[in-house]
Amino acid sequence: MIRFVGGPARRLVVCVLLGALALAGCGVPAEDEPRAIRTPVGVGMPPPTTVGPESGRVTQPLCLARDGRLVRVVRQVDVAGDVELHLRRLLAGPSPAEQARGLGSALPGAVDITGGRLVDGRAEVGVAPPDDESGRTDEVLAYGQIVCTLDARDDVNGVSFVREGRPLAVPRADGSLFPGPLTAADYAAVTVED
Repeated sequence: MIRFVGGPARRLVVCVLLGALALAGCGVPAEDEPRAIRTPVGVGMPPPTTVGPESGRVTQPLCLARDGRLVRVVRQVDVAGDVELHLRRLLAGPSPAEQARGLGSALPGAVDITGGRLVDGRAEVGVAPPDDESGRTDEVLAYGQIVCTLDARDDVNGVSFVREGRPLAVPRADGSLFPGPLTAADYAAVTVED
């Protein structure tokens, strides 16, 4: 323990000298201007392009339609969610920004989704019986939107459809009916990059 002897002025001088000695002994050179410290990529933080739990947002692919083609878009969402939530986001249609880029959806009136779930690594999507007055002829794009959207998930190895509990064969890109499971490869002929 250091004991100061003398008046307040002497104590102040001793404190200043001890402080100067401490700074001189630590090996940090004095600088006139502050300087930014760079953190190397990979040390203590993710690269700027990474979106993950640290930021509270994740990327989620959706497949929309434009000019008779399927177009994959990527959205930022707070939580990826399950197959059901992913389908609800798809059914909500394009955002205003996506609409401004000419993107739409073939789903309204073409396919009436009743639900979705994950079964042994396969997305199973329930479909209601068709409405005879829908007038829609773009079922290939509608089913393609669903398949390409769900097949992009890490936990999905294919997509199949059921109607009233029974397997349902749906059209692939070439128009042929297939009971599934289907993947994005089944619609590659009508898929374009945005």
